[in-house]
Amino acid sequence: MRKLIIGMVGFAALGALVWAFWPQPQQVDLDIVTRGPMQGTIEAQGVTRVRAPYTITAPITGNVTRSPVEVGDHVVADESLVAIMLPADPTLMDARSRAQAEAAVAEAQAAVALAESNLRQAESGLAHAATQLERGRALAARGTIAQRMLEDIEAAYETAVQAQASAQSQLELNHATLERAQAQLMGPQSALGDAILPGECCLRILAPQTGIVLSVTDQSARLVQAGTPLLTIGNLEEMEIVLDLLSTDAVQVPPYADAVIERWGGTGTLEARLRRIEPAAFTRVSALGIEEQRVRARLDLLSPPEMRAGLGEGFRVHVRLTLWQEEDLLRVPQAALFRDGDEWAVFVEDAGKARQATVTLGRFSDGQAEVLDGLAEGTRVILYPSSDLSDGIAVTQRAP
Repeated sequence: MRKLIIGMVGFAALGALVWAFWPQPQQVDLDIVTRGPMQGTIEAQGVTRVRAPYTITAPITGNVTRSPVEVGDHVVADESLVAIMLPADPTLMDARSRAQAEAAVAEAQAAVALAESNLRQAESGLAHAATQLERGRALAARGTIAQRMLEDIEAAYETAVQAQASAQSQLELNHATLERAQAQLMGPQSALGDAILPGECCLRILAPQTGIVLSVTDQSARLVQAGTPLLTIGNLEEMEIVLDLLSTDAVQVPPYADAVIERWGGTGTLEARLRRIEPAAFTRVSALGIEEQRVRARLDLLSPPEMRAGLGEGFRVHVRLTLWQEEDLLRVPQAALFRDGDEWAVFVEDAGKARQATVTLGRFSDGQAEVLDGLAEGTRVILYPSSDLSDGIAVTQRAP
């Protein structure tokens, strides 16, 4: 009995020693190769823009009054007053220019006086010619003077009439010359005077489009040159999104690609569609100081305005552009893949053993890779294979 007990104890100790040093299966995470949809996307930051804004500029050089509208005001096309412009004030003259202008006024005044004298002389001659004509006609009626003499009197009267009309026209011409010379002496604030209110002698600019005032260059009254921007009007119901894509990403985007707008500040997501990718790229320096070639892409918002309430001009949004989409592809998690030389490989769990398999892959998307060859649907693959995992080693699934 003693020998039996000692033998049993020794056998148990030997078994415990063997069990202690026997290699245990390595715990791993497993996943299954499945078939399902896959989608290739590009994510980028975008900025909202009003698709067709109207920038109103000054049509003439003049003084614009304080803006009657503010940013955010609603305006109606051809009804809402958005700007008022007054003629520009005359500029100040130097001493020489002013002396010449004053001399021109004096010259014009003298010419007016001379024209008035000539007019009085012509009026006197016309009155005398009229008296002579009346007397001549009376004498000719009685046969006292010849008909030829009456014709000479009538001709003299017509000459006097034309002389009076010429003198009158010359006086009016000289008056206009005097007014032009006096206008040269006008200084600032002399053109309109203090009694003229804004709007009585001004250019009133109406809104060319129904929408919202997006920006006002300056609220204050000021002198502006022709072509100076005054304000911008846009319709927030017609919005687009502008993206600056890397040129290497832009060539992958198909025409009229669908897009999803996320993290725009509101609830849910918005739908958009690519309208155009500009053909010319530009250089932009990244935050790391790297020069990048960027291409501008424009997307139309398809979601109705009531679904994007509060979204305005210049808001930043997150855009996910769809490059391709398939509904039934054989896919394997990217976490199971590793490089074996120039090829992709995975560890497959086969009857509790790890078996390395070479796979041929297609496209990658959202943590999944398309399997072209090497794996079948339903195969269990090992995720995140460690460096000590080898072909034929025992494995067991790690408890969740």
